[in-house]
Amino acid sequence: MMSNFTIEKASLKEMDFLLAQARNEGWNPGLSDASAFYSTDPNGFFIGKLDGEKIGCISSVAYDANYGFLGFYIVIPKYRGKGYGLKLWNHAISHQETRSIGLDGVVAQQDNYKKSGFRFFYNNIRYGGKVKGLESKELIPINETFFQAIIDFDEPIFGANRSHFLKAWFQMPNSWGYAKKISGSLTGYGWIRKCHSGFKIGPLYAHDQETAREIFLALADRSHNSEIFLDVPQPNEEAIGLAEESGMRAVFETARMYKGIPPKQELKKVFGVSTFELG
Repeated sequence: MMSNFTIEKASLKEMDFLLAQARNEGWNPGLSDASAFYSTDPNGFFIGKLDGEKIGCISSVAYDANYGFLGFYIVIPKYRGKGYGLKLWNHAISHQETRSIGLDGVVAQQDNYKKSGFRFFYNNIRYGGKVKGLESKELIPINETFFQAIIDFDEPIFGANRSHFLKAWFQMPNSWGYAKKISGSLTGYGWIRKCHSGFKIGPLYAHDQETAREIFLALADRSHNSEIFLDVPQPNEEAIGLAEESGMRAVFETARMYKGIPPKQELKKVFGVSTFELG
């Protein structure tokens, strides 16, 4: 009897399957990531099923008409090497139509991604460790009154408007954020969320290292001396310096790759990547 492999759009409830696979891979997702991810693009998450059984997943999120991002590319180990992953991959690529596509892939898979037209641009490095935080009375806790200002601040740095993602991100349970204003203008913001292991900081965007440091330490203070993780773009030497001066150590890295024209980003202001799954 021939097995029947299908690819179906994931529901919000089925996002738990994607997050469980990410956790099994050691990617340490946040406790409340599912709803925030799904809000970004409800049409962009897929599950591969073999005779009705969930065996793999992938995300192919569209931010706008020009840019999308791939993530959650996972097949349960016992089903690997049978072509199911390639079918998921091809589905995700075709779903983006004419958009440029980004991804953060494990370094070992770079050559495979290149075969699909992706080009390497830089590495993102995950740093981890316990950091002694420092509360700052100069920072403003992020709430709904700041959402639009942060969305406007975020767009040129990230390279696309991601208002749906940020609004959901800022309303997750077990998460907190701070912003810095000078003369009424935002100069930086950051967010920390509880994960299955410790906390992750991201995004952490700032005009300069001093601002990033102030926000970073205030966020670290929220961890109550638990381990925290920060994903840093390697080309931003000041971001690397901030992580290393805080006593964090590199624990993992990904390859940021793009197919098509990459978005215009301001990497020198990226002191912490939001997520490896959505960019």
